[in-house]
Amino acid sequence: MTKFHSIRDQLLDRLESMVAGEQFPPERQLAESLGVSRMTLRRAIDELIAQGVVRRRQGAGVFALGPKLDQPLAASSFTADMLARGMRPGSRVLGFETARAGKHIARRLRLDTDAEVVTVLRLRLADDEPIALEELTVPADLVPGLAAPDLENRSFYELLHERFDIRLAHSAQTIEPTLINAEESVELGVPELSPALLFERTSSGADGVRFEFVRSVYRGDRYKIRTELTLPPHAPGGNA
Repeated sequence: MTKFHSIRDQLLDRLESMVAGEQFPPERQLAESLGVSRMTLRRAIDELIAQGVVRRRQGAGVFALGPKLDQPLAASSFTADMLARGMRPGSRVLGFETARAGKHIARRLRLDTDAEVVTVLRLRLADDEPIALEELTVPADLVPGLAAPDLENRSFYELLHERFDIRLAHSAQTIEPTLINAEESVELGVPELSPALLFERTSSGADGVRFEFVRSVYRGDRYKIRTELTLPPHAPGGNA
């Protein structure tokens, strides 16, 4: 193990006893306590930044981030997911408009290109921290009277069920890596070109009618994907 990797692991050990938002000691002091050069320390911290466990604030220092929120590969609402973690979910509506579907949305929702759709842009929050930007599109005839305030700090699925008698029955979702653009960086509070996860989801009710297409950009430093694999009792372990 190189000196660099040893320092990185010592910093990770230190993070185990730190809380989100807590600051590392000043660079000179930390380098002296670890017995390394400031250049080696900076390299180790840069790797921790890339891993999404610390953040460097210009002119202020290096701060610990909380553990990443893991997203299971299962259909669940953002609100229910955050509540299950003991966190306070929130939503802030940044945009709301009704327009014609166009070819792309029409294909996703199986509509005519001239059909009206409602598109809502929301900033999703966990304990008041920005986590994701969500662009939600739904056929206008399924949600008559829907207004922007209806989606402030509320689960869309809960609203669909209570007001419009629509229940989620099936979702198809894709996930791919992306980079934060200039506009997203402002809302999410992270530097432009930071790593992120792009979720695209199409959902339908029990009748098979598609009721939403969602495009969400999640901060890569605060989110990760979790999968669980279970082998049958007598199945071979397979090749690693």
